[in-house]
Amino acid sequence: MKKMEEAFVFQEEYIRNPRGVQLFTCRWLPFSSPNALVFLCHGYGMECSGFMRECGIRLARAGYAVFGIDYEGHGRSKGARCYIKKFENIVNDCYDFFKSVSVQEEYRNKCRFLYGESMGGAVALLLHKKDPSFWNGAVLVAPMCKISEKVKPHPVIVNILTRVEDIIPKWKIVPTKDVIDAAFKDPIKREEIRSNKLIYQDKPRLKTALEMLRTSMSLEESLNEVTLPFFVLHGEADTVTDPEVSRALYEQASTLDKTIKLYPGMWHGLTSGEPDENVEIVFADIIAWLGKHTSDNNAVTVRPTSHHSFNNGIEIAVASAASPATINRRRQSSSYLCGLRGRRRMFHHSAM
Repeated sequence: MKKMEEAFVFQEEYIRNPRGVQLFTCRWLPFSSPNALVFLCHGYGMECSGFMRECGIRLARAGYAVFGIDYEGHGRSKGARCYIKKFENIVNDCYDFFKSVSVQEEYRNKCRFLYGESMGGAVALLLHKKDPSFWNGAVLVAPMCKISEKVKPHPVIVNILTRVEDIIPKWKIVPTKDVIDAAFKDPIKREEIRSNKLIYQDKPRLKTALEMLRTSMSLEESLNEVTLPFFVLHGEADTVTDPEVSRALYEQASTLDKTIKLYPGMWHGLTSGEPDENVEIVFADIIAWLGKHTSDNNAVTVRPTSHHSFNNGIEIAVASAASPATINRRRQSSSYLCGLRGRRRMFHHSAM
């Protein structure tokens, strides 16, 4: 185990977005020159350094440089807990950070892949839409990109909530069931996730829920505009995001380079909540797809547009480095939420 851990280094860094909010970022870097760059987009209420740690480690051991960012209000980033004032802010913050990494001298000629889980799948698709030619491909795990017909909210309810969203935007009034119970099959892993205090486990805020609803509806109407190569994965027994969402993406996307895999009996948390043998299968598929799409011919050279490494409104606030063993250091003690799930047919699938 020790020899495997020595194949990469884990680093942390804080940056500041254009709104002045301090955001946490992290990276898992192989000691040798990486095969390609992978940019993590976590789910709603989740975070990168703990929840997506195994993902970062597995991909780094496979030779990829992996970069993650906790969205504003998520994980170790500052901001009102899991309050999404504008979904566009999340996309822009990710774009600025990912672009700032890509223009660095050692990474300019590397392929760049987006990796999104659940709500992070929506973030990844919107990043592609923002700059279609910049990314070489995307891995989308149970993505939030369409409202399942089974939980589509009635327009009257949406209209009523929209009328008051600017009056009580941060109120935690959206009813939800326990998404952690529904998303993660393995009972031991489920409790480990529940004990992660960086994961938000309270009710979704009103404006947050509406922003995710509008984002899903917008993506649903523009799935045909997806032109980048992608691999979409979904558990057939997922009750948090309906597998029909991934099927719709696969069928409607314009790209000819698209792959879908549905895993019988698996739940929503394909990479973090399944028994070990299932997780091995999923990551083997992901790494195989990345390997097939990683080559010098696929890389797109990126050049800085100014003498500053961070030229999209981001500044470095604090920089630090740590070994993987320091990931579980002292955490903040605030209360957090894991996701939004349809109940009483008010809101769509998971916000994770």
